[in-house]
Amino acid sequence: MPSLNFKPQFVSAIEQGLKRQTIRKLRKRPFKAGDTLYLFTRMRTANCRRIGQFTCKQVKAIRIEPQRIFIEDELLTDRQRHELALADGFADSVEMMRFFSTQHTLPFIGQIIYW
Repeated sequence: MPSLNFKPQFVSAIEQGLKRQTIRKLRKRPFKAGDTLYLFTRMRTANCRRIGQFTCKQVKAIRIEPQRIFIEDELLTDRQRHELALADGFADSVEMMRFFSTQHTLPFIGQIIYW
């Protein structure tokens, strides 16, 4: 039963059903379709709160490089990058790339987890 922690900036979009995916680093036990996902914010704090429980519908491999994004080894176009950023709760692909370059080491290799 995988638990996922979200920054407060994403909670409202998740609760409204606007954010139905997340991009995460690969874990020892990768996510897979059918997993029950438990979504939280502020885990490991006194203010921890459960956002919801969902079923993982699909998982795809993702690689984020400084200027490019690949999903399942397919290079995304600028439009696809923008759509990915919106679906993941960012204002645009520039904001998403800034987030990943500051929060992670690039290239980032992980999974897109859909619920």
